[in-house]
Amino acid sequence: MIDFFIGLFMASFLIVLFSGRLYRLIFWYAFNSLALGVITILVGVEHIDNALVISGGLTLILKAGVIPFVLKNISQRFNLIREINPTVPIHYSIILIPAIIIFTLYLAEPMSSMIGVNSNYIAISISSFFLALILMIEHKSVAPKIIAFLMMENALFLLGTTATKGMPMFVELGIFFDVMMAIVIINLLFKEEHVK
Repeated sequence: MIDFFIGLFMASFLIVLFSGRLYRLIFWYAFNSLALGVITILVGVEHIDNALVISGGLTLILKAGVIPFVLKNISQRFNLIREINPTVPIHYSIILIPAIIIFTLYLAEPMSSMIGVNSNYIAISISSFFLALILMIEHKSVAPKIIAFLMMENALFLLGTTATKGMPMFVELGIFFDVMMAIVIINLLFKEEHVK
């Protein structure tokens, strides 16, 4: 079951890279966060870790619900351009994406043998991080960069959850606080882009 949701998590990254509209990016970020929340809950139930189950619930509420709602409201308030075109040509992305995935599969193999977890989990987490970087690089406007930053944080959260079989609750709450502070910064950046 975890493998299915990790596949959905990865698929949302691939779809986001080829999305040309802002609301679709927000939707796929919410979908990505939803998959992450379910994965976190499943890992918590599998390892009987209540802190991880709570963290998964918070992920579902904050990242899959509150943050996309706030992003959509901010983009409507500042009348941001909904059509976003990547500056990197699509054929470069089509070549780069499989190369990143293959590279991370080879990179994850020795790491997984050291820490004793499924190498696919590590590979998908690391490749998702790199794919979020590509999303950040290929757009000039602020909104896709912010969504890429949030998805990058999701990739790191997935790596921490699957590779370490759960992070301390204190660390997870610190991550949520960072994300909430990022929302404040996002609001300021959207306002600045609207002024321009």
